[in-house]
Amino acid sequence: DDPRYRRLIGTDLPLPLTNRRIPIVADEHVDPAFGTGAVKVTPAHDPNDFEIGRRHDLPMLTIMDERAVITAPGPFAGLDRLEARSAIIAALREDGRIVAEKRPYLHAVGHCSRCDTVIEPRLSLQWWVRVEPLAQAASAAVRDGRVVIEPASLAPRYFAWVDGLRDWCISRQLWWGHRIPVWYSPDGDDVCFGPDETPPRGWTQDADVLDTWFSAALWPFSTLGWPEDTADLRKYYPTTVLVTGYDILFFWVVRMMLFGLYAMDDQPPFKTVVLHGLVRDASGKKMTKSRGNVIDPLTWIDAYGADAVRFSLLQGANPGADQAINQEWVVGARNFCNKLWNATRFALLNGATVAGDLPDTLSGADAWILSRLHAVIAEVDAFYERYEFAKIADVLYHFAWDEVCDWYVELAKITLAGPSGDDTRRVLGEVLETLLRLLHPMVPFVTETLWTALTGGESVVIAEWPLPDPARTNSAAEREITAVQAVVTEVRRFRSDQGVKPSQRVPARLTGADAAEAAIRWLVRLDEVTADFAPTASLTTAGGVLVEFDLSGTIDVAAEQSRLAKDLAAAHKERDVNSAKLGNEAFTGKAPEAVIAKVRDRLAAAESDITRIDAALAALPSG
Repeated sequence: DDPRYRRLIGTDLPLPLTNRRIPIVADEHVDPAFGTGAVKVTPAHDPNDFEIGRRHDLPMLTIMDERAVITAPGPFAGLDRLEARSAIIAALREDGRIVAEKRPYLHAVGHCSRCDTVIEPRLSLQWWVRVEPLAQAASAAVRDGRVVIEPASLAPRYFAWVDGLRDWCISRQLWWGHRIPVWYSPDGDDVCFGPDETPPRGWTQDADVLDTWFSAALWPFSTLGWPEDTADLRKYYPTTVLVTGYDILFFWVVRMMLFGLYAMDDQPPFKTVVLHGLVRDASGKKMTKSRGNVIDPLTWIDAYGADAVRFSLLQGANPGADQAINQEWVVGARNFCNKLWNATRFALLNGATVAGDLPDTLSGADAWILSRLHAVIAEVDAFYERYEFAKIADVLYHFAWDEVCDWYVELAKITLAGPSGDDTRRVLGEVLETLLRLLHPMVPFVTETLWTALTGGESVVIAEWPLPDPARTNSAAEREITAVQAVVTEVRRFRSDQGVKPSQRVPARLTGADAAEAAIRWLVRLDEVTADFAPTASLTTAGGVLVEFDLSGTIDVAAEQSRLAKDLAAAHKERDVNSAKLGNEAFTGKAPEAVIAKVRDRLAAAESDITRIDAALAALPSG
């Protein structure tokens, strides 16, 4: 469509420094606005030019060998391509054919990822796989539901690859790999042989090897004895689930689908493909040697243990999404493993048991933790069905740390010393033993050690997977313990606001706590009152429990007033800053919604702090 050259289409012109003429063609690939709008193409030495050459049936002349030495007849034959370029420019200048000197021009040049050498494209004779019928079968297997891709959001990426597949070059000029089963006869004819045939004497095998991904694509069935009809092949093909990274969806998953369907009578190699993301550094950047941000997992394993590294990775393993990893998160996972160790040690020291039926009569805490345990089992099973490993890790982390260790173990200390201690020992053993089984796929080493110590069993890996028991659901017990937790949390915060040390015991009178009073006193270190009890501060919790304290002599009132006054001033400042931002139309009109939401959250937190600190100041004893 370029009017400047329309009259020349279909003619030819001489190629300088050669005795050849080249045709002039029109193609949409050329940008008329760039430079002169005309360009010489080399179909045998550029991918884009190759496509142009195919569209217009242009000659494909190869002018250099595999060592990038010029082979085209003429004065430049035998020169390295870099030397030849300089020589060609000099020759053109000498002939007066350069009408303008070169100008700086930035363009993309491929480099080898290993040695950084410039890659020179060239046509060569290679072996190929015709993929069209294979690709159609691979596409149909996912479309008709025989193979499911998780997460479903990545299925379009699979179809984009499969539906756009072109013939696959499978020969590679490498030192290592499966030899291509092709032999050449002495007179130059080539014949392909099957894997069990022997070529005639004097024939030479092709020196190339198969593409690595060709070899990898054979894995689902070649590892099971194929092409023989083995028992393993019949039992284990197709596999149930393939878990792999989305970055090799095309390179490996698609190729396995092509070959599996072809070699195994239209039976795909797996039923479900679960795709995970890449592990990136703490700032979300891809790890590369050039950035210097590559993490050696062995270093962290030596420092924190394999379980800690494994669990920290699972905590970020959302289907199909990249995840960042940070040393601090591995430290946190190590601390979690230590928490499991300490909880099991507590259970063993206090005689926890795992044999026999659970008691018929349970304390509120025992009924609550069993109810929560079976709810967690059901939740974990549901997440496993959806391959949501990060959610499994999160559920088990918070159940183990927040509910079992922080609450149940502390509540169990009350009943262990009482007449129902054996019942609590049995429940404690049941909860920990089941929790260790649930955690074993995620932290296998520590759970194996703890489970065998707790149960005396052979190995947790051969123990049965826990099953949820709906009969263990106890809503009343859950409400009871939730109410206790709310009171304890409020009292702990009140004590902290008043400057009372966590370990310090304080006389207090509780009204409205009823049967939970003993547990509340134990958990927040409140002493019974004497006849001369004179409260100096009080708190009414959200649940209606009145707690009256005698803080005289336990705190420095003046120091606490000063501390709280500083905290109050800081909270007012935080409130004013964030309120001003939200009142600024220039900010709210331009800032992303996520940023505005964070400002709203900070404002709400500041207002909550002001209310809390005002209450703490009012509750301080006088003098």
